Amino acid sequence: MNAGSDPPPPTTAATDLRSYLLGRWRLDRGISTPEGGELGTFTGTAEFTDAAPDLLRYREEGQLRFGTHVGPAYRTLWYRTTGAATAEVTFDHGGFFHTVDLSASRWNAEHLCVADLYQVEYLVRTEDTWTQRWRVTGPAKNHVITTHYSRSG
Repeated sequence: MNAGSDPPPPTTAATDLRSYLLGRWRLDRGISTPEGGELGTFTGTAEFTDAAPDLLRYREEGQLRFGTHVGPAYRTLWYRTTGAATAEVTFDHGGFFHTVDLSASRWNAEHLCVADLYQVEYLVRTEDTWTQRWRVTGPAKNHVITTHYSRSG
């Protein structure tokens, strides 16, 4: 899969963010140049679990290939629900990352990391598939990160 390729347009909305995200997902991530040249991949699983009545824990684990590096990788994020289809996403250390609203099939948000700008687009495709696409620009970075999620049994 080419990380820079445009996926088909979204087809549905997730009006209940918590119910939509809860569970285990397969993820396939591509990291590319803005022109579509492959820089790396990440394949693995992501799982959203209940941490509190208004809090979902997101944990991803898998295999990262980036340049000559190949090895295990993981991260944890927290989704604090702020409405039926909305949440604030924070890093594992507690710092604010971005907001998300899945009440429509598409959502855009931004995160400034020092001087690098991360712009995300969430695309809800079906009840069991969604995509997250990050465009990262700045003095230290210039790439696109596209992650396709599909629900695993």
